[in-house]
Amino acid sequence: MEYVHPALNEETNAIAGHYTLISEEVLPHENGGILYFVGCAHTDTSCCGLKGCGYAIVAGHAVGLCSARTTDGRSVSQVVPVGEGLYREISRIIKERHGVSQVHFVCESGEKKVVY
Repeated sequence: MEYVHPALNEETNAIAGHYTLISEEVLPHENGGILYFVGCAHTDTSCCGLKGCGYAIVAGHAVGLCSARTTDGRSVSQVVPVGEGLYREISRIIKERHGVSQVHFVCESGEKKVVY
């Protein structure tokens, strides 16, 4: 499936705060490199107090890394979603490398499954 790379280091506002993707990585794996992004979220405009967390978004196994561009210049990669049987292993590695608390896996449908 095609995956349009998100913009890095651009703050996106949400109702309770904001989030920013800060890096793009490829994790070597026997089934092919896994494209993922690391970000941080800040809940600083909520009535419930201040909080934050680090997270990662796993696009999938990169079969065509940055193989195209959108009209606005963003990279497009061809990826195969990571199978659910690998979620725990991949999450553990990403959490150890980046200290994030949650890893979101992009599914074929476009939905995300989260591993905490």
